[in-house]
Amino acid sequence: MTATQTQPSPAHLPMRRPVRPLASTLRRLLACSAGLLLGTAVYAADAPAKTTPASTATTASTSSTPTEISWDDLVPANWDPSTEFADLIEAGAASWEDTDPRAQELYARLRKVWDNAPVVKEMNGKAIRLPGYVVALEEGSKGMTEMLLVPNFGACIHTPPPPANQIIHVRFPTPVKGFDSLDAVWVSGVLEVQRTDNSDMGVSGYRLVAQDIQKYRE
Repeated sequence: MTATQTQPSPAHLPMRRPVRPLASTLRRLLACSAGLLLGTAVYAADAPAKTTPASTATTASTSSTPTEISWDDLVPANWDPSTEFADLIEAGAASWEDTDPRAQELYARLRKVWDNAPVVKEMNGKAIRLPGYVVALEEGSKGMTEMLLVPNFGACIHTPPPPANQIIHVRFPTPVKGFDSLDAVWVSGVLEVQRTDNSDMGVSGYRLVAQDIQKYRE
């Protein structure tokens, strides 16, 4: 990575947001679940814009050209999470405060639905290229060997993590340097449908052995 490489401008990426209180988060998620599919209503709006990537250290070569996809492609077209919360929406859950015991119960229910979010099985084995944000999992003196790729800034670090179909568990054949959590990147590799529990970071519905990782530049 050269000294001229920088993060994308605010025009390309979402602004850095403060951690939302639980009640605010619940209102946001319930509002989106009430009438729209999650893939387009919440996380697609936060995804990095498609811009020209900077040069990178390639971790492996591939004989097939990866297909550029969007985060929407990882969400089943018929998945409507609002069906899981119809009773709570009717009960006025969007107005519950953090101190309300029902809000904590609702959050647990949200996490269960998010962690079990369905995936698109047809994506298994596809060579893909996708933009997103880094959540580093395994790092050492030689570099990063494992990370999560997520569509919105701060996901998995702030509460709550995205649905499983919006988290990709990425592994590198050899460690890579110059990448940190919250960096915006392009990642290429062969996608696998594989659910992995990443503890507080959420459950990933996909796995990818990275063949290439690239940082954005303006």
